[in-house]
Amino acid sequence: MLNKGLRDDEAIRIDNVLKTLRALDFVPKMLTTDEKFDIENQLKEFGLNIQTLVDFENEDLITLLTRCHLDFNQLEQFADFLIDFSKVENYNFEDKALAIYQYIQYESKVFSFGINAKIASLKNK
Repeated sequence: MLNKGLRDDEAIRIDNVLKTLRALDFVPKMLTTDEKFDIENQLKEFGLNIQTLVDFENEDLITLLTRCHLDFNQLEQFADFLIDFSKVENYNFEDKALAIYQYIQYESKVFSFGINAKIASLKNK
């Protein structure tokens, strides 16, 4: 178990990675080599790359992210990134994002209208 100081450092590191991922602009097009490199570098912080993100089953991805100490808010940010990343040609991570949102809604034991709206939006697509 991480002590308080290490948990805080870990949370800051995770938040910084998620901010960088969320700051990337995704438009429907093929990614350049540099764009892929930037994304891969950030995903590496969670033991992922684009291909493993494609290959992982939803449950395995959630398990990996929770082992990386992402809290519910950070999991939501990661799922938001997956939705944005799904705009890029050849990538569709909406099912993974939906699974993460549902996991958050169930496991947090707190009803969130925001998460519920995201789940409903994905189910209606």
